[in-house]
Amino acid sequence: MLSTLRRQTGTGLRLLIVLTVLCGIAYPLAVWGVSRLPGLSGHAEGSLVTQGGTVAGSSLVGVDPVPADPAADPYFHTRPSASAEGVLGPADPTTSGGSNKAGDSAELLDTVAQRRALIAGREGVATEAVPTDAVTASASGLDPDISPAYAALQVDRVARVTGLPADRVRDLVARATDGRILGFLGEPTVNVTELNLAVAAQRSGG
Repeated sequence: MLSTLRRQTGTGLRLLIVLTVLCGIAYPLAVWGVSRLPGLSGHAEGSLVTQGGTVAGSSLVGVDPVPADPAADPYFHTRPSASAEGVLGPADPTTSGGSNKAGDSAELLDTVAQRRALIAGREGVATEAVPTDAVTASASGLDPDISPAYAALQVDRVARVTGLPADRVRDLVARATDGRILGFLGEPTVNVTELNLAVAAQRSGG
């Protein structure tokens, strides 16, 4: 009986050592090594965006900017977030998630109507001109991408406040726009994080 117990204990210890080496050392090192491959390292580190050598954000996380003076707002804005205290934001970047309200929710419809009116007033357009993604929150609430239509709606305001030519701002929007995946999947999107950094660089003469 003792010999059987010793044999089973030895087998268990050997298995423990082998699995510890494989799963606790070899596998993590292999994953880390793959993440260092050219073209993958940036994504593995969180797709960080730098400006002037300093990390300025992530291209995967959209944080709605808050202007010092709402009457002179120089930024492009992301989609609204369900985690925001107000109907438009800013969002709480430490919290991710949607509102989970149904499409026929009276509260959701009222929130959408408020957002549409506020955005129309901010951009100086009719409420009918405000695109859907501008007034509906994404599933994560931290989506960095907006539609080209929402970006185009904000061009005139950004150009006016920053003093940049409108054509220059439209060119920055075009540079921050990604087309459909494989040319046919999804819709074109504009990355607000990268776009606002480009606008800031243009304002500073960069």
